[in-house]
Amino acid sequence: MAQDNNRLGLLLMIGFCILAPASDALVKILGDGIPLLQVVIARFIAQLLLVRRNLWTSRRDTWMRVDRIGYVILRSVLHLVAISFFFLSLRYLPLADAIAIAYVLPFLILGVGWMTGDRASPLSLGLCLLGFIGTLMVVQPSFAEVGWPALLPLVVAVLFTGFMFITRKISKHIDPIDLQAANGVCAMAILLPIAAFGSALNIPLLTIVPVTAFEFSALLGLGILGTLAHLSMTWALRYASAPTVAPVQYLEIPFGALYGLVLFGDLPNGMAAVGIIVTVTAGLLVVRFTKASV
Repeated sequence: MAQDNNRLGLLLMIGFCILAPASDALVKILGDGIPLLQVVIARFIAQLLLVRRNLWTSRRDTWMRVDRIGYVILRSVLHLVAISFFFLSLRYLPLADAIAIAYVLPFLILGVGWMTGDRASPLSLGLCLLGFIGTLMVVQPSFAEVGWPALLPLVVAVLFTGFMFITRKISKHIDPIDLQAANGVCAMAILLPIAAFGSALNIPLLTIVPVTAFEFSALLGLGILGTLAHLSMTWALRYASAPTVAPVQYLEIPFGALYGLVLFGDLPNGMAAVGIIVTVTAGLLVVRFTKASV
């Protein structure tokens, strides 16, 4: 069983915050030219290719045990549905907006952690609030303009709350790469029948279409980056509790805003720029003042 090391967990979560929006940016670049299901399948096929060796080792017994397989399957389903909803939201929302709206997630994590006894320190709670204020300054969301797609990242936040607590529960007993292998197997077991069904009925979001060389590269890239991002998250939760790393996750917003600016020309206004600074400051202060535990 891995011992807690909060500082290492926080650094790994920062890695997630860099890699995840990069993967999401590739999803947005593809737009609606590629069916949603095909994008999600690409994400999990890349995951299986990266961790395929772990499917055939004796270590698969670590996640196939009777007392763990239920958690592994539930975690995989939450992950699959959350990613699908988030990818769908990117077809309607700017990258930074979609990420920021989903950032009720740390509040949900801290709230559930408070109820289950896995409590964050008052400093973490205060920095989480500071990060959320920065989030509001970055996005300035207008639900009147966005409409129903603005609700999709909120659903994603609820799903990822369950995903992160289950990850925390089982990641101390299952190697992160083994857990990713199990996740990929469960996801593909769900996705492939849906693809066959969608293709048979010619449902636009659920079909498979030919792709260009650029689209293939983007699909491969988003899969690799997404897999590395969630490996970082899994390792982070192996070493630190979800409430501990929750405030650092706000760093995903400024990185998302940066990718949005470079790739799509989405330039934050003055208040949004201040919000990015506030969010980054809150996340870095958590790293600075959290003592590593051994």
